[in-house]
This record gives sequence, structure tokens and C-alpha cells, in this order.
Amino acid sequence: MNALFQFFFKYPSFVFEKGEFTFTASRTMALAIGVAALLAIATLVTYRRVHGGMPRRDRLVLTMLRVGLVGLLAFCLFRPSLVLKGTVPQQNFLGVLLDDSRSMTIADRDGQARTQFIENQFGQPDSQLLNALSEKFVLRFFRFSNVVDRLKSPGDLRYGGSATRLGPALERARDELAGLPLAGLVLVTDGADTSDATLEESLASLKARSVPVFPVGVGRDRFDRDIQVTRVETPRSTLKGTTLAVDVVISHTGYAGTTVPLTVEDEGRIAATQDVTLPSTGDSTTVRMTFTAGDTGARLFRFQVKTQADEQVTQNNARDALVEVSDRRDKILYMEGEPRFEMKFIRRAVEEDQNLQVVILQRTAEDKYLRLDVGSKDELVGGFPKTREELFAYRAVILGSVEAASFSPDQLRMLADYVSKRGGGLLMLGGRRAFAEGGWAGTPVAEVLPVDMDAPARGSGAYFSHVSVKPTRDGLSYPVTQLPAAVKGAKSSGSRWDDLPALSAVNAIRSVKPGATKLLSGTDDNRQEQVVLAYQRYGRGKALALPVQDSWLWRMDATIAVEDTTHATFWRRLIRWLVDGVPDQVSVTTSERVEPGELMKLTAEVVDPAFVEVNDAQVVAHVTTPSGKVVDIPMEWSVSKDGEYRASFVPDEAGLYEVKTTATRTQGDLGTSVVHTRASAGDAEYFDAAMRSTLLQRIAEDTGGRFFTADTASELPEAITVSGRGVTVIEERDLWDMPIILMLLLGIIGAEWGYRRLRGLA
Repeated sequence: MNALFQFFFKYPSFVFEKGEFTFTASRTMALAIGVAALLAIATLVTYRRVHGGMPRRDRLVLTMLRVGLVGLLAFCLFRPSLVLKGTVPQQNFLGVLLDDSRSMTIADRDGQARTQFIENQFGQPDSQLLNALSEKFVLRFFRFSNVVDRLKSPGDLRYGGSATRLGPALERARDELAGLPLAGLVLVTDGADTSDATLEESLASLKARSVPVFPVGVGRDRFDRDIQVTRVETPRSTLKGTTLAVDVVISHTGYAGTTVPLTVEDEGRIAATQDVTLPSTGDSTTVRMTFTAGDTGARLFRFQVKTQADEQVTQNNARDALVEVSDRRDKILYMEGEPRFEMKFIRRAVEEDQNLQVVILQRTAEDKYLRLDVGSKDELVGGFPKTREELFAYRAVILGSVEAASFSPDQLRMLADYVSKRGGGLLMLGGRRAFAEGGWAGTPVAEVLPVDMDAPARGSGAYFSHVSVKPTRDGLSYPVTQLPAAVKGAKSSGSRWDDLPALSAVNAIRSVKPGATKLLSGTDDNRQEQVVLAYQRYGRGKALALPVQDSWLWRMDATIAVEDTTHATFWRRLIRWLVDGVPDQVSVTTSERVEPGELMKLTAEVVDPAFVEVNDAQVVAHVTTPSGKVVDIPMEWSVSKDGEYRASFVPDEAGLYEVKTTATRTQGDLGTSVVHTRASAGDAEYFDAAMRSTLLQRIAEDTGGRFFTADTASELPEAITVSGRGVTVIEERDLWDMPIILMLLLGIIGAEWGYRRLRGLA
């Protein structure tokens, strides 16, 4: 379109945008043109009177054609021109920034890599674009990727950068050329900015200094055939043996309806495989992958789609995720208000799990309790914890059939804070003293739970029902509801639920709160639906509700085989999920990966045993490098947030780093946290790697420049020349000799001749 415009109007469209239209004819010439125009008008008036019987319509058409012809000639005689501020040749500097990142090696344009454009236009002595720019400007070259450097010659580019950072590149070139007559900056890139920082500040600075940017976008803004693992959502830490459910987002173009295998690898060993049918082109699909974290330590999981034929980018078919797999023993408090089988079988289900310690507190009489699996003789000796420090030492709390009245108002409030502030997990089980039947409605704990409590049913047996349990649509994809085969070769997962016996419920829970998720539902004797398992996030923690009273039937019913592990598997997964993600007194967050030589930021949250933020702690991060060297880094209170401490270091080796953070104060140790992070070259360059024309157009518009593609880059020297920046001179460009004017003249003459022939007047 630009070439067509230039063919008709002599100059590109941006020349007209920058120029000011005017007539440059002298006064004498203008007077002569005026006299000639008056004579032409008089001739036309005479022409109208001498009609010789010519119809009025013909006279009108011919008169208009003659007027148009005379007007067009008069327009040319007045010498229309564009007045521009053009740069003075060789008096201005021009910064040329060339993308040196790995995404430039993608071959997405007729089988040629994006680097080919730079080599053709800048890398050869006889390059047409390079010569055109060199004739007008003094060139200064820069290379940029994750770093920015001066470049002696475009031939020195290596295209090995693992990141693209447009903002720092523009700022570096601007600062290096400060104080020089600068015509602008040329940015040759695919626009795949992988930095976390925004461009607003950099663009505002360039605009304030009147430095226009002329981006040249290379590559295609949309791939024809490509599959990409767009996002993977994994926890940063988990217990050994936990079954993880990870959402993997896959997007593609050109493979609609194709079924591809998605695999999960744990340090090279396949942990899970699933076939995925790709949706319509341009749409994404989310796949939930379920697998077990079997080995301890920092595990690097790879989620990968098999490379398909004709893919334009293959490096984006996989993503890595670093997960801390711990072999610790988490303590859970389970309180029952009366002896019942449910407690016995839950305890039996998890007793062989070395990572779970379920401490039992069962009331046997008023103010008398049975304590099982306690850690010391003094633990829970006075019944349910009465202080935050005692309660918050547990990572989860399970409430069985125990009424709300058995807790003091402070304990009820403390239970709600346990979830919202401590970040613990809370599970309430069904029973005759649970939920509304136990007086829990209206308490602080009821606010935490994910279900609505109706008024307790009254009447003989009106509240009792049998419930056939089935997973909901959401529940089908959660690990806790993924049941194993009862015996070898039998059915598993969703179909296994059909074979389980019905349970009983004395708490008619029919609905969940907005924002809560129902995982299991059941149909009672009256064919009404009841909630069997639901959960919600509440503050920093999570709350679950399981309003059935005899899940032990999944172990002891006559239809259940002796070797069936359904009940044990369900409860192990449920309790592991309950304690998953519960924070410690010292919690450290950091990036999963940085480039070697880049800044690694550490942030620690420190609280006391009551989980109140601590601002006077001595916090130290002990960083162990891949080679075994240990570096101690003090962390300072951030001041902006209570309990938050920050530090940073620069990893100079590639590999895995261990960060062990300890916090102490005068009263004693507050805790320790261990996390791992990687220093390695990233692969972000290959994700969303299509040329980002929208971003490059925005850079040009915000700075007063103009966006070009590889096809229109030949117009670049002219656009910079008329931009009006640097050392300039006023110049006039004639418009009277535009091809469009000659075409109009010939068109009018031809139209008159044709009309006369048509009407028999020739």
C-alpha cells in the first residue's frame, strides 16, 4: 500500500505527514495565472452562450470538464510544494540497535532466520540500507539482549542472548549519544521483550528529549504451525510422596484436532503421560497432569509436548519447574467429641505415612481426654490448645463430632485466625455434634468453612440419610478424588466411585459459599443432592468440609476386598492436601531461575510462634553455590512491611543454589527455611516469540518515530531525514509533477473526448 501511494504521489505518506503544504509561485507568476484564469472564465461563458442546439446536459458536462482541466493547470502553475525540516547529511548521529538474542535465529520467514535481514541489510559492505543510512548519518551500532554493548560491526553479532530487554537498550543508546546531534534511534528486533520492567519510563525519557525511535520489526507476527507450553502452575514445595495436580496450559496454531502426547519428566524419568487433543487454532487448552513427587530434594520437572512435523519453533514445546520435595513430618491435630469408628480408621489409614503425624485428642468425659500419638507427655494435657502458640504449632486441624459449645469464644476466634492468619488447614467432619447440629452456625469458624449451614433438622430420624458419593466435574481432576484400583487389573479413578458403598450423613449440607469448590457430592434417600467434600481458600490458609460420618465403610463394608486401599489412599491424600502450602515461621521466596551474573532477590517473612510479624530479628541467608562454597548474606528489614526482610546476591556459577535462611532474636530461634534456585540460561526467548508489531508500533508512536517491517525498511532513511530532529535545514519539495496530476490531466482530456464521441459531438 505504501509503494502504491508513493507511485501516485511521488513521496511516501509520512513525508506528507511531516511536511507543510504551500504554494511557491512568485507574485508575477501568480498575477499572470490570475489573468489567464479570468480569460478562461470569459471563454467558458462565451462557450456556454454558443450552444448551436446542444442539449443543456451536454453543455453542463463539457463545461465541468473544461473547468476541471483549467483548475488543474492553475494548481500546477501555482507550484504546490511541501515545506520540510530535513536533516543535514553527515551532520547528525544515528543509533542503530541490533537484537542479539536467540529468538532472532527462528526461521519463520520463507525458511530464513530473522538474522538474515540483519546480515543482508547491515552485514555486507554493499548492503543497500546500510549505504543509504551511511550517506545521510554518522552511524553508531549497539547490540542488545540481556546486556547492552557498543558494536564495532554488525558482523560481530552472535545471537546467543537469552533475554531481550528493550528498555535498557534504548536508555543505554540514548545516554551514549547524549550531547550529540541525534537524528533518532533505529531498533531492529522482533520485539519479544522478556524483561519484567515496563517501557513507560524509558519511552517517556526519550519523548522528553525529542529522540524518535524507528523500530524495524523482523519475523512474522503470527506463526503458521507451532505448539507451545504456555504456562505450568506447580507448587514451590511439597511433601515426599504427595500426588501433585499441575495445570499445564498449551496453545497452538495450525494443529487443530491433532492429538499430541504430554509427558512429565522427573530428572529424566517419565512421571506421567497424557494424550491431549488440541482445540481450534488460536485457542488454549488447560490440562491437569497428576503425578507423584517420589524423591526428596530440589526436583526439576519437565512438562513437554512431543515436537510435531513442520513446527516453526520447537524450543517452546517444554517448560521446566523446580519443586522442593521435603521429607519432613507434619503434625496434625484431630479432635473428637466422642468415641467413634471414624477416628479409629482415619488413624489407621495414615499411621504408615512417615510424613504425617496425626495427634488424636478424644473427649471421653467432661474435661477428660484420650491423647494418642502425642510428641511429649505434656502435649494437649489440658485439652484443646488455649494459646495461639500451642495451636499454631500444628499445620492442620481436624474437627470431628464435637460441638461448638465445648470451645471458649477465644478458642473459636483463635481457630478462625489459625486459618486466615497462620495459614493452616482446617477440616470439619460430619457427625451429630458437627456443623449446624453442633451449634457451629454463627461462630467465627462458620465464616471460615466453605459450606452454608442450614438450621438443624428436627424430628425422629428426619436428619439421617444415606448418601451415594460421586465426584463433581471439578473433583474429577483433583488428586484427592483420584482413587486407585481396588485390586490389580480392576477399575480406577472415576469409575471406581460407582463401586463404593453409600455413606450416611446427619448434617444436611446442600450448598457451598460463593468462591468455594465442591469436589464430591452425593444423592440422599430423597434423591436430593448433598455436599460431601468442599473447600475454599480463606486468608492465608484453606478450609474443608466433609459432612459424612462414616467414611470407614470404604474399608469395612462387606463389598470391600481385604486388600482394597481406597480408604487409606483417600485419607492420606486428603490430609496431605490439607497441610500442603502451610507456611512456616520463616518463609523465603525467590525467583526459580535467573541468568548467571544477574541479581537474585531474596524475600523472607518472619513471625513469632503466635505468627505475629517480627521486625527485630537477625536474619541471615546462607547461600551454598554449585561448587560447595557457602556465602552468608545478612537480610535487612524492609521497613515498608512488618516482618519482611530482603537481600540479594549475584550467582556467578551456573547450577543449583541452596538458600538456607535462619532467623533469631534475643528470645531464641524463630525458625529455618531452605529453598533452592537455579542460575542458568533461560528459554523465555522462544515463548510468545512471534514478532510483536503492536509493541513496536507503540514505541514508535510514543517517541515520534515510525514503525517499519522488513518489507518497508527501504523507506527508513527518508523517514529519519524528514523527522525534523538533529541539525536540520528547511527544504521545499515540488508537488506539481506528481504522477497523479498527469494522470488526472490525461483523464480529463480523455473523458471529454470520450463523452463527445458517445454523444456524437466529435
